Amino acid sequence: MPPTPPPTPEAGEARTRDRGDACPGALRLHAADDGRLARLRLPAGRLTAAQVEVLAGAADALGDGRISITSRGNAELRGLAEDCGARLAELLAEAGLLPSPTHERVRNIVASPAAGLDGLGHADVQLWALGLDAALCAEARAASLSGRFLFVLDDGRGDVAGLGGDVSLIAEPDGSVLLRLGSRAFRLAAADAVRAALTAALAFLDAAGAAGNGAWRPRELPDGHLPDWADALARAGITAEPVPVPPLPAPRSPEPGPLGDGALHVLAPLGRLTTVQLRALLPAAEIRLTPWRGVVVVGAAAAPAADRPAAVPAAGRASAPTPAAGGSTPVGSLPARLAELASHGLLTRSDAPGARVTACTGRPGCAKSLADVRADAPAAPPGPLPVHFSGCARRCGHPHGTWIDVLATGDDGYLVDGVPTPRTSLTAAVAAARSLPTHTR
Repeated sequence: MPPTPPPTPEAGEARTRDRGDACPGALRLHAADDGRLARLRLPAGRLTAAQVEVLAGAADALGDGRISITSRGNAELRGLAEDCGARLAELLAEAGLLPSPTHERVRNIVASPAAGLDGLGHADVQLWALGLDAALCAEARAASLSGRFLFVLDDGRGDVAGLGGDVSLIAEPDGSVLLRLGSRAFRLAAADAVRAALTAALAFLDAAGAAGNGAWRPRELPDGHLPDWADALARAGITAEPVPVPPLPAPRSPEPGPLGDGALHVLAPLGRLTTVQLRALLPAAEIRLTPWRGVVVVGAAAAPAADRPAAVPAAGRASAPTPAAGGSTPVGSLPARLAELASHGLLTRSDAPGARVTACTGRPGCAKSLADVRADAPAAPPGPLPVHFSGCARRCGHPHGTWIDVLATGDDGYLVDGVPTPRTSLTAAVAAARSLPTHTR
């Protein structure tokens, strides 16, 4: 099988951008064939229980009753009416989901979803995410960043470091932090992590302005116009030691199931949650949407039947109190909670049909799509490698790392890792691709 093709022709080359970034946001809605689309940036994917209710209510009242999880752990609402923008903004602002109207599209912060929950990381980068979000929103110049510019905060377990961050902070075992900036890396104190990330982003803006090519991300800068990262850090008063750039680990999603003694991880079928499924995640201290189209439920518990959506019968299930914010839950209640979420159609096992299978919007929602890929994606059998169904060559929402590329060709068929495959043979072709060892791809 050929390797997974790159999603765009850039391949790291500098390019000239002759228009502004049109990436959708919560205030800048995108027109799609199924209505308007809003993309809501959620730093580290975090939502409080109250915000979950607001998001579900907005999807029901204004959209198509679903929430899509993006490959950066953000949320999308689709099927929005032309005139709903003001009402949507009001709902989100009241819930604390729009802390800065001028900066709402640049709050792209991915952090290790299990940080602080299972004892495996070297730092609670979820706290870094909160600090970085506040620092971004407080810096007027940061509003000029592209909606595609990405901050990645890895707690040292290596789960998100390989997700293509423009500015990456990686916690080290000795308590220091590795600041990774493309082909450069620096070691610095954890106390300077947030300030260093913001400094690096502003240095990119300076370099992009000097280059004049409209670059959205550092890899698009032409030779000779890369930021002087070391000088920018020094001028900010940050002690940063240049170090060799380590190889990037492959992105690694936590397995569905319990995380530590008070949290659990589930996957959303094809990366979408109905509002019933979203509400079924409650009660919880918070939820964290993940870059793998999953949800980490913090403070998970089996709830009394009166507090749950009607889809789950109450008979035979023990009740448990709603956890307080930041609290934990006995281990024994997590299997019951997982079973309950599975009854709502959420994926709670790595071998469940549909696990690690994602798809773009496809027809009829996207005019560029050549097929209804979401209807065909359930043909993918279980397997260890991620599979992504794309309706066109843009491959929107594809995973990072190694993945099986299923691309619609428009003639009642697909390319499966480049091999022409009729729709009727999709199951066998994807099964064969998923059975290959990673090192042979």
